[in-house]
Amino acid sequence: MIKKVFRQMLVTQILSAMTVMICMLIDSIMIGRFLGVESMTAYGLATPVLLIFAAFGSMLSAGIQVHCGKTMGSGDMEQTNAGFSSAVVLAAGVTAVGVALVLVFIDPVCALLGAGENVPENAVFALTRDYLTGFIIGAPAFIFAQIMVPFMQISGNRTRLVVAVGVMTLADVAFDVINVFVVKWGTLGMGLASSFSYYIAFVIGITYFFKKDCIFKFRRKLVSARTSGGLLKYGVPTVINQISLVLLVFVLNKILLDVGQNRAVAAYSVISTVGNICYCFGSGVGSVALLLSSIFYSDEDKTALRSLMKTMIFYAIVLDIIVIAAVLIFAPALVSLFLTDDLSAKDMAILGARLFSLSLLPSALNTSLKNYYQGVGKTVFSEIISGMQNFAFAAIFAFVLSRFLGTTGVWLGYVCGESLTLILIALYVWFKNKKLSFSPDAFSLLPGDFGAKEGDYVELSLNTVEGAVDASLKAADFCRSHGESARDSNMIALCIEEMADNIVEHGFTKDDKEHQVDVRLTFKDGRRVIRIRDNCVNFDPTHYLELHSNDDLTSHIGIRMVMKTVKSANYVNSLGLNNLTLVM
Repeated sequence: MIKKVFRQMLVTQILSAMTVMICMLIDSIMIGRFLGVESMTAYGLATPVLLIFAAFGSMLSAGIQVHCGKTMGSGDMEQTNAGFSSAVVLAAGVTAVGVALVLVFIDPVCALLGAGENVPENAVFALTRDYLTGFIIGAPAFIFAQIMVPFMQISGNRTRLVVAVGVMTLADVAFDVINVFVVKWGTLGMGLASSFSYYIAFVIGITYFFKKDCIFKFRRKLVSARTSGGLLKYGVPTVINQISLVLLVFVLNKILLDVGQNRAVAAYSVISTVGNICYCFGSGVGSVALLLSSIFYSDEDKTALRSLMKTMIFYAIVLDIIVIAAVLIFAPALVSLFLTDDLSAKDMAILGARLFSLSLLPSALNTSLKNYYQGVGKTVFSEIISGMQNFAFAAIFAFVLSRFLGTTGVWLGYVCGESLTLILIALYVWFKNKKLSFSPDAFSLLPGDFGAKEGDYVELSLNTVEGAVDASLKAADFCRSHGESARDSNMIALCIEEMADNIVEHGFTKDDKEHQVDVRLTFKDGRRVIRIRDNCVNFDPTHYLELHSNDDLTSHIGIRMVMKTVKSANYVNSLGLNNLTLVM
């Protein structure tokens, strides 16, 4: 079931990661083909500001994933809603301040970005200012679109995300065409086109949060400094990642202006835009890993975490090998979408794109591992990886190699930086495990006392009524082997059989999809805990029993029996899965 959920989430996450990148790609193509090299240079210089807003959105999004992963993993919906409410308030406040600062100090910002002085003969400065003005109007929608993604993933509302991305992309294309051929507002119009498309995606997404069946509820009284601080704290590794990217773009722009002038910056803008699309595959794997690792770590599900490690490494390798091959083959065609007239900049961008693509595989592995470690509480290690991967190593290699190889050395900086980061992660894993191993288990870095000990839990999967009976018999045998009386063993087995049988008979018949029930029985700290997880339609047996409390006592007898037998029952729906925890 974990692999299936991972695949479903991955498709949506990759498309969601492209929400901003697709608009940036379309803007780059239109600017490069119709507005010229100076406009492309201005667009490249403005990129760090876009990345700063993306950094905050990504930080908050990551904080949401970790916070809500922990609270939903433990079934605490009040704290989940506290995270939701605090995230909304944080996003609104920071966005308002950020937009105001950029608009008020836009000229100094442009100068700081390297656009030069605001003089009539400096066309690049005016073009940079125009693009920032157009983009900043859409910053609120840009930020809120980012934080809606994890909430929709958690709730299993993935179709709406895909629709929002698709409509946003079509809208951005339409607005760009109108700008270039009708209103002709230049780079200002390109920024506005992106802003309008962000708002369209935002409107499509936000309607879910006003539906009655939305699992997240905004509660002003739940907003607190403690929860807000927790969201920001959990997102620190991600913001370090984004700030590192901003610094890297800034530094590389300076190096390229020195060794290749404006054409090199224009080529880098093309490479960055193509690279951002390519990164969506690796970052998509990493984002899914962050959310799932947070949930499974909170649930102390060692088996699920091991399965997650294997699955994320597999998809990171397979997807990025395909992407690398595509870029190597189609680099000339991709670059031609952006640059047509300037052959020098075009040739530079083709070589750069091909060399850059070689960094994608180690980058995807670094990103997946980094996000996994963030989800399982290894925050400092995740922060160190972010700094090494996205700034320090790449900048150092680019600076040194550019002294000898010019712009080619800058492109090689990506490959060398990502590869060295992966090597250092492997060395750290070797040090922690005290042996050299490249197995997924070794890279999981779970402490020896994490979760239940081997032999203190049994995991069972089923998809038929007969399977439910077989699972209950195995559970009874497991209980007796741990010293439980025949009566208690049979009662635990009966609870499992009743709940699993109910899911198969009623949940499996609601649609034509393939369904599965996973059962885990754990003995820990003197407690017997049953966790039942299924991928059927939403069904909360505890709430259902409350609604039918006045019915004939002979109806729903299986659920009634189970709920009277257990000490506590907790239900939560996350990732589109029903999760019921029974403590006996």
